[in-house]
Amino acid sequence: MRAAISGVVARQIWDSRGRPTVEAEIHLQNGVWGRGIAPCGASRGRFEAIDLRDGGGKFGGFGVTRALGNVRGPISVALEGMDGRDPVAVDRRLEELDGTPQFGRLGGNAAVAVSLAAWQVAAAYEGIALWRYLAQGRAVRLPLPEIQIFGGGAHAGRRIDIQDLMVMVPGAGSVRAALETTAEIYRAAGRLMEDAGKLAGTADEGGWWPLFGSNEEALEMLVRAIEMAGFRPGEEVFISLDIAASEFFDGKHYRLTLEDRDLDSGEMEALIEGWARRFPILSIEDPLAEEEMAPMVRLSQRLCSRAQIVGDDFLVSDAARVEKAVQAGALSAALIKINQAGTLSRAKRALDVAKAADWATIVSARSGETEDIAITDLAVGWDAGQLKVGSFARGERMAKWNALLRLEEEMGDAACFAGWSAFPKSFGKPQ
Repeated sequence: MRAAISGVVARQIWDSRGRPTVEAEIHLQNGVWGRGIAPCGASRGRFEAIDLRDGGGKFGGFGVTRALGNVRGPISVALEGMDGRDPVAVDRRLEELDGTPQFGRLGGNAAVAVSLAAWQVAAAYEGIALWRYLAQGRAVRLPLPEIQIFGGGAHAGRRIDIQDLMVMVPGAGSVRAALETTAEIYRAAGRLMEDAGKLAGTADEGGWWPLFGSNEEALEMLVRAIEMAGFRPGEEVFISLDIAASEFFDGKHYRLTLEDRDLDSGEMEALIEGWARRFPILSIEDPLAEEEMAPMVRLSQRLCSRAQIVGDDFLVSDAARVEKAVQAGALSAALIKINQAGTLSRAKRALDVAKAADWATIVSARSGETEDIAITDLAVGWDAGQLKVGSFARGERMAKWNALLRLEEEMGDAACFAGWSAFPKSFGKPQ
């Protein structure tokens, strides 16, 4: 059979932090092939797929020799001869071969690289782009970009507690317009930092390194950057936050290191709600820790008409966890990271459950990325509505934004920018 898988190739390459990662290729008997690369996050949920790393002293323990061995060995043997036109079956075989909920045996990094390669080779066999293969002829939107201006938390040596301070331009009308607006804000933020004597380079995802005295100073500086760039905060440009609260929760208190204070759950809720009312915030990701279901429900219900409340570590791109949050009344948006799930099929199941609940969905990169632009295709082909890649700097980030621009141009008059339609059904557009 010309579409049969004839071989699986694995190699070690390097991510944007200079750490090893897994690249996999699937080859078919007719010569068609597809490639996938595993990203890696610094801020990781307890329940997400497990990166298999070597440990020891080499590469700081981040080596991937064992993961590569699993691709070249048991995975390659299991996939040989399978129909390369059926990536769902490949994903299912990977899950069966591993046999653990979090890919603890094969490694989530091995699995996601192979899964990506499987979907790429299926699209290549059909002679179409991955996004078209995923869309299967359905109408799709170009996603609303969510772009980091200041990086913090685990992405910037915990210089501030908030992990990402981002901007969104839902009224832009096109991807190009949204990116052009963001470019002006990013440059304005850099100039403000320089003028204040606080310019100290960039964080892991390309956002400005946050030399601030408090978390609120970072929010105030972002509002000033929007204004300096010539835009109206809360009318043309809005703020998106990734709190990544699990990273500084000890089981009882949230430790705000920058401000040298501890908050209980109620105080953390009040802090987040206060920010949402004082600043033009449209999106808040992981405002509370992944164990804090009851507080998350309360906060979600109070802010549901003002901002989307996004689950990342809280959900880890797992359909069952999304369903549990839906039933509890927590959150209103799901962040989808394919390496959290281990396969594209698992990630898509989580996205489908979120959509069925009228939630927003956001396809997201990780802080450790590569030149692989597949998530751009996923955001479009799955009609996710939103795309979070990182900042407006660094090649591994810009490659994805540039790919989105090319897709918009390719679609021509048929291009539909998600804009305000990207938000949850419960959300009320600011007047």
